[in-house]
Amino acid sequence: MPKVRTQDLIEQFQLELISGAEGVHRPITTSDLSRPGIEMAGYFAYYPAERIQLLGKTELSFFERLHPAEKKIRMEKLCTDITPGIIVSRGLDVPQELIEASERHSVPVMRSTMKTTRLSSRLTNFLESKLAPTTAVHGVLVDVYGVGVLITGKSGVGKSETALELVKRGHRLVADDCVEIRQEDEGLLVGNAPELIEHLLEIRGLGIINMMTLFGAGAVRTHKRISLVVDLELWDPNKQYDRLGLEEEKVRIIDTEVTKLTIPVRPGRNLAVIIEVAAMNFRLKRMGMNAAEEFSARLTDAIEDGDHDYE
Repeated sequence: MPKVRTQDLIEQFQLELISGAEGVHRPITTSDLSRPGIEMAGYFAYYPAERIQLLGKTELSFFERLHPAEKKIRMEKLCTDITPGIIVSRGLDVPQELIEASERHSVPVMRSTMKTTRLSSRLTNFLESKLAPTTAVHGVLVDVYGVGVLITGKSGVGKSETALELVKRGHRLVADDCVEIRQEDEGLLVGNAPELIEHLLEIRGLGIINMMTLFGAGAVRTHKRISLVVDLELWDPNKQYDRLGLEEEKVRIIDTEVTKLTIPVRPGRNLAVIIEVAAMNFRLKRMGMNAAEEFSARLTDAIEDGDHDYE
């Protein structure tokens, strides 16, 4: 199934459909836009026909200078079988040659009252969001002190219970059980809940509960940038866990590396508090304050001072 069709642009940006209504269900495969100025001059060797074509004042004022026969040829070449749509900005008059060509080839021609640059920017942002690479992860996504924390771990380890405690402590739930993740830009991962389970949390023994109904609108949010992954695992006495935090582990999601913490779970550990502190510590590190490195530096200084005392 195509992620975006021309019909979605018409609805999202309240575009006026002028002609080519048969093609409104054409798929849009790229977020790149084209302003076919050089094509108006007759050069179609590298015409990116698979893009949304955007005609502004510059392109149409040049088009008006062409000979009537040239006008028909240019518009025929502009409307191809793979062109998802042509948008005229600024509420400008749509050339009759374009309307006729679009009807013959079923290419939707739309009109917007927005200025060309603003429309181009908004279209690009919308398409990049919709066409971003996506994946789904089994886990819980929570907004803790402004940090998007993705809690992962095996089924039954306590992810949802930890999320419930975090919400009770004033933080916000984004998604439980299944987190849909899209890479909106290089190094930018955004997670949200599938529409079917939005705002819902499953607690074994209680069943499914609606967090927004129980705790109010301030306890949930629709999406959040993922900055930190906390992996919960049952305590393994034979495994050495990081006690200083000098080495930062990473996990790759789509094409982005995210900081990962492995937290061992056993009775008596307050996971919600640990995740709160992990989020605050993560923010401190981004501000340039690293407690582990400071401790390491102090330890090195103390050892060096001790060596000097023995000399």
